[in-house]
Amino acid sequence: MAAALAGMSAGASVQAQEPESAQEQSQDATVPSDQAGISATASFALTDVSQDEVSQNEVSQNQVSQKQLSQNQGLPQVVTTVDGRSSQADAPNPQVSSPTASNPDEEYGKQNKRILGIVPNFRAVSANTRLPPMSFKSKLWLATQDSFDYSNFIFVGALAGLDMASKSQPTFGQGAEGYGKYYWHAFADTGIENYMAEAIVPEVAKEDPRYYTLGKGGFPKRAGYAFSRLFITRTNSGNSTFNFSEIVGAGGAAGISNLYYPAESNPWVKTYQRWVTQVGLDGVFNLVKEFWPDINHAVFRGKY
Repeated sequence: MAAALAGMSAGASVQAQEPESAQEQSQDATVPSDQAGISATASFALTDVSQDEVSQNEVSQNQVSQKQLSQNQGLPQVVTTVDGRSSQADAPNPQVSSPTASNPDEEYGKQNKRILGIVPNFRAVSANTRLPPMSFKSKLWLATQDSFDYSNFIFVGALAGLDMASKSQPTFGQGAEGYGKYYWHAFADTGIENYMAEAIVPEVAKEDPRYYTLGKGGFPKRAGYAFSRLFITRTNSGNSTFNFSEIVGAGGAAGISNLYYPAESNPWVKTYQRWVTQVGLDGVFNLVKEFWPDINHAVFRGKY
C-alpha cells in the first residue's frame, strides 16, 4: 500500500507540473505576439507622424507661395489650413500708384529735326546726349540735307531779296533778271559753305560739325554758349577744340566765291564781308537752336 500511495503522489506531482509548464509555454508564446503588436502599433504611429509632418510642410510651403503671390500681385492672401480649408487672411487694400510726372531733367533741351516744322535742324543734338563720331559719308549727307532742303530755297530767296534791295552787287541790276543773279549767287554761297563747314573741313580736322545743346541756365549763359560754339567745337573723340570747321570752312567758301562773283576793284573786301556774313548767320542759327526747345515747350506746348 505504501508503494501504491507513493506512485499516486508521484503521478499527481507530474500532472501538477505539466499544467504549470503549459502555462509557462503559453505565456512564452504570447510574449512575442504582444511585442509584434507593439511594434506594429509603433510603426503605424510613426507613419501617421511622418504623414502629419509632410502635410504640415506642404501647408507651410503653400502658405509661403500664396503669400508671395499675393504680395506680388497685390491680391488678398489665402491661407490653407491643416484640414484642407481655405481662409482669407487680413490684407491691406491694394494701393494703385498714380502716374508720376516725367523727370524735368530728361525733357529739357530736347531737339527735333525741324524748327516750326519747316526750318532744318539736322545739326542740333539734344542736351546731355553723347553720340558716336560721324563718318565722312554722314557729314556729306548732313551738308546735302541743309543745302537742298525745300526750306533752304525759301531762305536763299529771302537773302537774294535783301541783297538786291541793298544793291550789294550793282552790276547784277534790278528786276527779275537781277533777282535771278542774286538768287543763284546766294544759293551757291550757302551750299559751298555748308559742304566746307559741315563735311570737308570737319573730316580733315577730325571734328564734329553738330551743335550740342546746353539746355540749362539763364539767357546770358546760354546765349554766350551758343555764340562760343562758333569758335569752340568737339573733336570726334568728344574733346573741346578750336572750331576750324566753322572759321576755316566759312573762310574757304568765301574765297571760292570769288570764282563766280564779278571782279571788282577790291575783291578782298567782298570776300571778307561774305566770310563775316556766313559766320554771323551760323551764330544766329546756333542761338535759335539753343532756345528752340524752350520756345517749343512754352509757346507751342511741344506741338513741334
